[in-house]
Amino acid sequence: MAEEQAYKSGFVSLIGRPNVGKSTLLNRVIGQKIAIMSDKAQTTRNKIQGIYTTEEEQIIFIDTPGIHKPKHRLGDFMVESALSTFHEVDVVLFLVNVAEKRGPGDNFIIEKLKNVSTPVFLVLNKIDQVHPDELLPIIEDYNAQYEFDEIIPISATEGNNVDRLLSTVTSYLEEGPQYYPEDQVADHPEYFIVSELIREKVLQLTREEVPHSVAVVVERMVRDEYDKVKVDATIIVERKSQKGIIIGKGGSMLKKIGTLARKDIEALLGDRIFLETWVKVQGDWRDKQTYLQDYGYNNEEY
Repeated sequence: MAEEQAYKSGFVSLIGRPNVGKSTLLNRVIGQKIAIMSDKAQTTRNKIQGIYTTEEEQIIFIDTPGIHKPKHRLGDFMVESALSTFHEVDVVLFLVNVAEKRGPGDNFIIEKLKNVSTPVFLVLNKIDQVHPDELLPIIEDYNAQYEFDEIIPISATEGNNVDRLLSTVTSYLEEGPQYYPEDQVADHPEYFIVSELIREKVLQLTREEVPHSVAVVVERMVRDEYDKVKVDATIIVERKSQKGIIIGKGGSMLKKIGTLARKDIEALLGDRIFLETWVKVQGDWRDKQTYLQDYGYNNEEY
């Protein structure tokens, strides 16, 4: 009789400079949207854990904020949050965008990796955007900077090679328990993920007009007598002009944000949603510790 294979589990950190596709990969692996995606840099502010479970393994992914040069206290928090994961996990996945040249952000991360004893994979993302012949010079270039344990080219958008990435990660994990129930895909409370989905729509629809001085706080989520979940959320900005942009002419932009967010929230919760949003101005909140804590950026947790 064949020997039963031991169950494996472990923690994996996704790192990389902003906008290399970490959230896209996380959502691809988990099979549903738990991390917000935007082509604006620095959309992920907290370490989101996505949980991938099969009969053989459970991999808990930590998606970190893109590493960048901080300009304010929120920026400091985001970078510290990303770097802290290097020593907490079983494998580090360093994602790079093969459609862009290696830049100062990548070099900064490589320097930090030189002090890490955890296995590090170089994950070359967006291979669907370059010719296969271009890959070898890119691999050689990164290999010259750091000795990676594994180098795996993927396309998170198309799904190419993602299965190989997962099986290679599993081969580095040790025998361990199933930390989370098999149907759980994230460790953040639903309040947090709902607020992130609303924030994603703000970033998508307002484009360059509203920078990253946007936070979303879900005030309450309650089920009514018609089995609808009522969600009350406040969108916080730093300036009055930003409030005007988010509300839009006759409330048109706020309505669009609400409609798109509601669809994603309904898909996430599997419930009918009634979403009500307000916009509030809170000057310079990113530089004030009390507001950072109120809006969910509490460094003490890390």
